[in-house]
This record gives sequence, C-alpha cells and structure tokens, in this order.
Amino acid sequence: MARPLALTSGEPAGIGPDITLAAWLRRQELDLPPFYLLGDRAALAARAKALGLTVELADVSAEEAAAAFPRALPVVATGKLATAQPGVPDGSSADAAMASIRQAVADVTSGNAGAVVTNPIAKNVLYRAGFRHPGHTEFLAELAGAGGPAPQPVMMLWSPTLAVVPVTIHVSVREALAQLSTDLIVSTARIVVADMKARFGLAAPRLAISGLNPHAGEDGTLGMEDVEIVAPAVEILRRDGITARGPLPADTLFHEAARKTYDCAICMYHDQALIPIKTVAFEDAVNVTLGLPFIRTSPDHGTAFDIAGTGKANPSSLIAALRLAARMAAG
Repeated sequence: MARPLALTSGEPAGIGPDITLAAWLRRQELDLPPFYLLGDRAALAARAKALGLTVELADVSAEEAAAAFPRALPVVATGKLATAQPGVPDGSSADAAMASIRQAVADVTSGNAGAVVTNPIAKNVLYRAGFRHPGHTEFLAELAGAGGPAPQPVMMLWSPTLAVVPVTIHVSVREALAQLSTDLIVSTARIVVADMKARFGLAAPRLAISGLNPHAGEDGTLGMEDVEIVAPAVEILRRDGITARGPLPADTLFHEAARKTYDCAICMYHDQALIPIKTVAFEDAVNVTLGLPFIRTSPDHGTAFDIAGTGKANPSSLIAALRLAARMAAG
C-alpha cells in the first residue's frame, strides 16, 4: 500500500478544514490517494457540524492512516488545540498551524508519509506570533535543513496547461531587483530541470526564460538587466545541455500557442509568474516546492476568511494538489 499523504491543517480559521472535508467526501468518486490531516480532531468535527456534513473522523497514527482512509477521515493529533472560529483567527491559530507543518515534515522524513500537502496559512497571523519566514516555501526549506544549511527552495505553480517558476519569490519588486542575479537564475533553473526529470517524468524539460524588462529590454534600450543578467544565465544553461530560450518578452509568453513550446516558464519575479497562471488555471493550479528532499504541494489560493464555514469553498485546487503529490511520490 502506498504511503499516505500528510495534509497540514493550515490556518484553522480559514477554508482549510472546509476543503479537507469536501475532498475526503469525494474520495471514492475521484479515486483520491489516501491522506490524513494533522490537526485538532475536535476543531475539525466542529467545522463539519457547522457545514452540515456527516463525516466519520478517526484518531490514528500516521502508520494507521492509509488503512482507515476508506471508512473515515484520518486525523493525527499534533498536541495543539485550535479554538479559532471560521473567519476569526485567535491565539491558537499560529501554534496549531506551525505544529502541523513541522509534524508533516517529520512524518515524510521518517518515511511514514509519501509527501507533504499544505493547506493555506495566514502569514499575518503567524507574523504576530513571531514567524520570521516570508511564507511556507522558506519555512519548509529551513525544516528540510534540520539545523544545517537550508536547501534552495524553488516555488513552482503547476497546472495541466501551464507551469511557472518565479526566480525571486515573496519579496517586494524593489528587493526582487536587488536579489536577481545570473547565478540565481541558473541555480533555480537547474533545480527545476532536475525535479522535472525526477518527479514529473520529463526526459528533457524545455525552459522559456522571461526577460525582466518590457520587451526583454529591447537590446538594452529599456534597461540593461536582460543583457547583463538574464542572457548570460541562458547561455550557461545551454552549455549545461539544458533546452532553454530567452530572455523572452513576458507579454507574449503565455498565450496558448506560446505555452505549447515549453514545459516551464522561468520568470524573474512573483507577479510575472503568478498572474498568468492564476488567470488561465485558477481552480486547478498547484503550488509545488522544488529543491527539497521531500515532495510538497499546496492549493494555489489563500485562507479565504470571508467564506470559511459557509460551504462555498471550492476544493478543486486541494484535490489537484493531492493528486499531483501522489503522482510525484509514485514517480
């Protein structure tokens, strides 16, 4: 039997509990891979009641989760209670969310889980509790380092129609410009290629490297960054034997015909990558962290406090994240 997926609780006051319950209820219809939730069983039961859902919950260990999954939603306790009401995070939110992430990483590292799937967190809630990372991606990299040097995490947004990677992630545009370098583009692209080969089954991934400036700089007339930073990175990647094109104008990189010419678009900053994929694949895009010694996927949306506990949350992105995590683990 395949190892189950470790699903974190995310922000307890958000839609994580809603979409977790909805996904499990569709497990047979969609033939979903076994997963278990790391969190507070009482809080999950309360959310099910608020949503008018009849869901059998089972207190289990990670080792028992796969066997329990067909008859009940397995819940593995983290030791942290979550008292937050839907849409209203309280003092329990941060501890519960962080404990769930830590335990998921421990479970996959020990071999009890096949991959980590994370429900959405509320970073502003975590920041008030002393969380010092820009987001999930960087926190997972630190946990993967286990006290040693943290690996370089690479954030990929994947869907059946488009995959994108921002070279700089959760920083301001000003800071992104300061961070951007030839070495960072090259190291990011190498990680993408390695994981697309190992975990996505692509023998020779094709990369499209976007330019930073409008029209990829117009040969330097709209800024020298594409000539001095991006183009040298593309040349290094080609010398590595990687199929890479660029720097390419970002405004013509994402239409249907263009998307057929590459397997992943490497973009220079957050919005340059995420705006197109959230436009063309909002409901089935998945956040994947590459470069880690374990597999991690996540829905490509936030906590949606305004609809938490209302029954309006769409589980499609979580279902896609579960499916992709299982596919990557099998590969």
